[in-house]
Amino acid sequence: MAPSHDALRLSRRGGIAARYPQDVFHLPAMSASVSKARRRVLTVLSEWGVDERCRADAELVVSELFTNAVRHTDSVKVTCEIRLIGPRLRVEVADQGCAETEPRARFSGADEEGGRGLMLVGALAEEWGVRPDDTGRGQVVWACLRYGRTLR
Repeated sequence: MAPSHDALRLSRRGGIAARYPQDVFHLPAMSASVSKARRRVLTVLSEWGVDERCRADAELVVSELFTNAVRHTDSVKVTCEIRLIGPRLRVEVADQGCAETEPRARFSGADEEGGRGLMLVGALAEEWGVRPDDTGRGQVVWACLRYGRTLR
């Protein structure tokens, strides 16, 4: 798989990335990794020419999904994949498992600190969901956002 900085170059040359530019990365399942994931996604989406609104929405979605994977699983690492498919940006965050329940949006009380992340994801995404990872132990939480291109 081509690193993000090669995806745009390959798409111009007609390589496999021409149809679906993508970037995949793994980070340790630690709170400090959440900001690293946000920065990586913003950098890659900028390189791809994705509009500012979508970049901001993707930053929030990645932050929420990565945070949930770090807080609610026994993962050692968390994987993030972003991919442009037609007019949509697909964001996937995969953990290694051991979550007590499947992620789902819930209503939180006014005095609760957390619990609103997936409601935010649902508000920003055209659709989102959860599926088992390839090993069958972990989960992949995904969201699709509509994007536009910036003029260069």
